[in-house]
Amino acid sequence: MDTARSRAKMSRIRTRRMANRASRPVHIAGPAGRRPAGPHPHRRQHRMRLTVTSAFVLAALSAATATAAECGPEKLGTARTLMLKREGAAYGTNQHSALPLAKGEVVLTFDDGPSPDNTPLVLKALADQCAKATFFMEGQQLRAYPDLARRAIAEGHSAGIHSDTHPHMQALSAQQQLDDLKLSRAAYHAAFGQEPPAYRFPFLEETPTLLEALKQANITVASIDLAINDWIPEDTTAVLADRLRASLDKAGGGIILMHDANGPTAKALPTLLQVLKDKGYKVVHLEWERAK
Repeated sequence: MDTARSRAKMSRIRTRRMANRASRPVHIAGPAGRRPAGPHPHRRQHRMRLTVTSAFVLAALSAATATAAECGPEKLGTARTLMLKREGAAYGTNQHSALPLAKGEVVLTFDDGPSPDNTPLVLKALADQCAKATFFMEGQQLRAYPDLARRAIAEGHSAGIHSDTHPHMQALSAQQQLDDLKLSRAAYHAAFGQEPPAYRFPFLEETPTLLEALKQANITVASIDLAINDWIPEDTTAVLADRLRASLDKAGGGIILMHDANGPTAKALPTLLQVLKDKGYKVVHLEWERAK
């Protein structure tokens, strides 16, 4: 008897559950209460996002594979990456201590960009030789060409700042120097979403005011070890190549200063990179820890 009552009770419970399920809405109503055609809109959007993301990932992987395949021994390449702390350090034997580089290692750096006329040529020459560089960008150029600045980072390079308007800092008051630094930092942050890790003084003219401000902000001062004096409009590729050979023979390696905003440099860069390869130099890429 008890067993029969239990079975009947369970049957009534199942009946109520089925009725409840039947009364639940099974779709989100469209206009005038009609069910939208096709799959659920949120699911459709989710699948579209997955499709776009998957395509992007596949394209990135394909590009990386192609780049790796193209970076054979005939290319200059990038021998290693030197990861630096975000701190108020200072490097470059022109004014400070040396980076921890071995003999025959060089760091490629470019000032004054990004330049819409010349920086793309520099990026192409670097990509063709699988070489990575650090770009010290002016604040005014960052504000004018943020997409070009971000392109350099997207292609695997690193970036610091090189003042806001490239003034002679020693001719400015302390407050004017600090204002220029504030503007260049803001331009960098607007372009990249973080604080700049490094700063190169315009004309390499350091001041006590900015040295102290940079130290307090944990921004590394980047001086140089050698240069090619590439700011003369009449310079030819041959002249710049000869200057690079002479500087390398004298310094033996280190941080090389060049200018991606300079037309003759952009034109000469394929030859300059070939000079480095022919002389057996290895490229070291500078990176900094991500800001916390």
